[in-house]
Amino acid sequence: MPIYFTYLLECSDGSYYAGWTSDPDRRLAEHRRGQGSRYTRSRRPLRLVYTAPYATRSEAMKAERALKRLSHAQKRSLAETQELNS
Repeated sequence: MPIYFTYLLECSDGSYYAGWTSDPDRRLAEHRRGQGSRYTRSRRPLRLVYTAPYATRSEAMKAERALKRLSHAQKRSLAETQELNS
């Protein structure tokens, strides 16, 4: 059964970028090479601060939309919570 992930990157300017992928490590490497998205291309270096697994691509995409709607403070809190649980 494939597993998909939502992820949250912290950019060098303190902003956050949300996305979904089937391989967070590969996707982070793409973002770091400037191949990820236009938004992150000019905001490197990047740090992966949050991931969450989902059973289907549809669930991951829905969760990504929810992540994007969070305020900056809520994204920071989510990232800090995951760091504490690591």
